[in-house]
Amino acid sequence: MIRHHLTEDLLQGHAAGTLPEAFALVVAAHVSLCDDCRGRLMALEALGGAVLETTPPGEAAEALAPDALETCLARLGGQEARPSSPPRSTLPGALLPYIGGDLDAVKWRKLGMGVRQAILPTSARASARLLHIPGGQAVPDHGHRGRELTLVLRGAFRDETARFGPGDVEIAGEELNHQPVAEPGEDCICLAATDAALRFNAWVPRLLQPLFRI
Repeated sequence: MIRHHLTEDLLQGHAAGTLPEAFALVVAAHVSLCDDCRGRLMALEALGGAVLETTPPGEAAEALAPDALETCLARLGGQEARPSSPPRSTLPGALLPYIGGDLDAVKWRKLGMGVRQAILPTSARASARLLHIPGGQAVPDHGHRGRELTLVLRGAFRDETARFGPGDVEIAGEELNHQPVAEPGEDCICLAATDAALRFNAWVPRLLQPLFRI
């Protein structure tokens, strides 16, 4: 059961097409797993469509982001080129084009202590990565210089705030310092997006931070 959902501002931003690509990817992956957030997003998209229908053309253009048309066309073009999802995919369909296949196609890079990551190709406004954390293993304790969205795809982790299982999304801001720990018994695989570098509390992770682009 999914217990941790997206906030209204993230759903609104996704419906309006104003989120960074990395954040939009997390939202798309989550709503494919969550009936509640998918229903809320559909309602926002329907509302936005109704507003546009009743808004004079000039005012509607002013309300859009400067690059809204280019972003929309790029997404449409990318959808045409994307392969259809495998019928037994273990990952949300939105992720597959970024990986080039299913989970076995991920090109992992070791971070240490058994933790691995794969940075996904997204626009520069924010970064997205897959994280593979062995069961029972912790990641270094850290804070945030911006916003971080973490969607659990497999397994579960706990931190100072709650437990996050498959489909749950943790939304962390600058006020949160935490140390996620994967639950024993199953490796935890997450999709994480950040719009600023993390703030590690120990010197070793800080030293390696530029190398691993975290």
